[in-house]
Amino acid sequence: MDSTVGLRERKKAETRQAVHEATLRLVVEHGLDAVTVEAIADAANISRRTFSNYFAGKEDALLYGEERRMRVLVDQVRAQPADHTAWQALRAAADAQLRTTGEPEREWSQRTRLAKRHPSLLARQLATMATAERDLAEAVSTRESHLPPRVLAGVFMTGLRLGMFQWSEDEQARTLHEVVLEVLDQIAGPFG
Repeated sequence: MDSTVGLRERKKAETRQAVHEATLRLVVEHGLDAVTVEAIADAANISRRTFSNYFAGKEDALLYGEERRMRVLVDQVRAQPADHTAWQALRAAADAQLRTTGEPEREWSQRTRLAKRHPSLLARQLATMATAERDLAEAVSTRESHLPPRVLAGVFMTGLRLGMFQWSEDEQARTLHEVVLEVLDQIAGPFG
């Protein structure tokens, strides 16, 4: 029974990732407005109904990778040593995630630029960040901090966002890892 459940969950994860990748590829090639859910389903070799079982719309499918990274980041914050302050745990988790995932591909940078131009993507991305902010605040709530957990998590998420946008706008002259940690260190003074 456990192996069947494990296989089923693995297949679902593979399908979700395939739909995400097909969406990203199509949006990069044709632009968000020109891509339909039907085209995404065809590219992922699934039915329209199957698409709907996984995602509410093309925006959700496009931003799935970002949502997944935010969930991993929250887990990494929770895994930090107990003697880390709240800010140290947040920064160490960001550092670990950036080291683990490596540098994003060109498409990731293009998706970031799309999010800044398309209100529907920006709105969805902001909702994802708000959820991550709430979860990060809960993850650091028992750690030492000079700020309330929700404020600290908001500042941290703003630092991540600013670092990502700066990296995207700089045409990738430096690594995302370098830029994000630099931004976090610039705002760390009162929180570290």
